[in-house]
Amino acid sequence: MPSLILLALVGLAAQLVDGALGMAYGVTSTTLLLAVGTNPAAASATVHLAEIGTTLASGAAHWRFGNVDWKVVLRVGVPGAIGAFVGATFLTGLSTEQAGPVMSLVLLGLGIYLLARFTFKGLRTDRLHLPLRKRFLAPLGLVAGFVDATGGGGWGPVGTPALLASGRLEPRKVVGSIDTSEFLVAVAASVGFLLALGSAGINMAWALALLVGGLIAAPIAAWLVRHVPGRVLGSAVGGVIVLVNTRTLLRSDWIGLKDTPQEATTLAVIALVWVAAVTWSVRAYRADLQAARTADDAPTAAAAGETDDAEAGAATTGVPAGTAGGSTTGA
Repeated sequence: MPSLILLALVGLAAQLVDGALGMAYGVTSTTLLLAVGTNPAAASATVHLAEIGTTLASGAAHWRFGNVDWKVVLRVGVPGAIGAFVGATFLTGLSTEQAGPVMSLVLLGLGIYLLARFTFKGLRTDRLHLPLRKRFLAPLGLVAGFVDATGGGGWGPVGTPALLASGRLEPRKVVGSIDTSEFLVAVAASVGFLLALGSAGINMAWALALLVGGLIAAPIAAWLVRHVPGRVLGSAVGGVIVLVNTRTLLRSDWIGLKDTPQEATTLAVIALVWVAAVTWSVRAYRADLQAARTADDAPTAAAAGETDDAEAGAATTGVPAGTAGGSTTGA
C-alpha cells in the first residue's frame, strides 16, 4: 500500500512533467499508481480528483497570462466532460482483472505516442495557418475525454498535439486552453467514478496527497520548462510509461509471462530503445539549437561583411567610407 509521502512525490513528479510538456500529468501519475499496486478504477478516480485542484490552479494561471481561448475551452471541454463521464462508467464496469490490462494497454499506446512524437519531431508549431474547424473540436473532446477517464490520463497527449497540428491557435493558447478545459473533464470523470464506486471506493487521502505534491511542483515546473528541453523530457517520460505498462501487460493473465526469460528479454530491448531515443532527442535538440544560433548570427555576419567591403573600397580609392557621395557633390 503506497504511503502518503510516496503519493505526494508521485503527484510532484507528474506535475513537473505536465508543467514542462503541457501534458501527461494523468498518464504519468496513473502509471506510477498502477506500478505500486493500486486498483485501476481507484487509480483513475484518485488522479481525477487530484486534477480538479491542479487543473483549476493551472487554468487560473494561464488565464492571468492571457493564454486561454474560452471558445475553445467550451467547445472542447464540454464534449470532453461527456466522454470522461462515459469512460469512468465504462472502466468501473470492468472487473479488476479486466481493467488492469485495458488501462495498461491505453497507457502503453499513449506512452508510445509520446516517445515517438518527442523523439522524432517534438511538437509541431508550423501549421498554425490551417483553419480550426468547429466540427473538429467536439469529436476531439469526446474521444480525448473517454481516453482520459479509461486510461487515467490522455487529455493532454490527445488534445494538445491535435490542436497544434490543426488549429489557428498559437502554441501558448493551445496549451492554456487544453489545461483549462481539463478542469471540466476532471470534474465529470470524478462524478462518474463517485457514482459508480461511491466515496468509500476512493481513498480521499491519496487524492489529497497527489494534489499537494502537484501544487508544490507547480512553481518548480515553471523553472523546469526553462532549463530542461521539452523534447528530451518527453522522450524520457514516454519511455518510462512504455516500460512500466509493458511489464504490467506481460504479467497479466492476457499474456502470462511473469518472471520468464521472455519478459526479461522484452523489457531489456525496450530499455535499450528508450536509451537510444533519449540520446537521439538530446542530439536533435542540440542540432536545432545550433541551427537557430547560426540563423541568428547570419544577419550580423552579413552586416559585418558589408562594412568590410566598404572599408576595402575606401582604401582602394583613397576616399573614406561614407564620404564618397559628399565628395562627388562638392565637385
